[in-house]
Amino acid sequence: MSTMHTILEAMAPEAREALLAHSHQVTFPVGTRIFDERRRAEKFWIIQCGTVDLDTHVPGHKNVVVDTLGYGELLGWSWMFPPYSWHLGATASREVRALEFDAAAVRRLCNEDSAVGRSVSVAVGAVIADRLDSARTRLLDLFAPHGSGTPLAHAR
Repeated sequence: MSTMHTILEAMAPEAREALLAHSHQVTFPVGTRIFDERRRAEKFWIIQCGTVDLDTHVPGHKNVVVDTLGYGELLGWSWMFPPYSWHLGATASREVRALEFDAAAVRRLCNEDSAVGRSVSVAVGAVIADRLDSARTRLLDLFAPHGSGTPLAHAR
């Protein structure tokens, strides 16, 4: 499983508990549009069950799915960096149960407690690095003469 599975487990226990204090359970039925590209990123989620398709707008076409997230993964990192707007869109492809976090409250927590801020920043940074690597692999599979050498089913 990818490093994203361990986002909470990778944090120091105090940071994890402080972060979890800002969460509550939510459910998204299949087909729910969770957020849209370029809209304000005011929340983020850690998926407990179900799957979410991340997509991007392609002018003149339907949105294209670029990744699918599942158990234990962070849904949304755009809340952490100005201008706090989504880079992709997200739709529940299987019913989702998740922990939902208020982005502004978590940013305040990170600013007030530097240890929590470091822990959250490192965890989110690892997610971003993993997603960039995954996107690179997908692009190579699509456009490189011999692909990335990684079967798409394993490119996470």
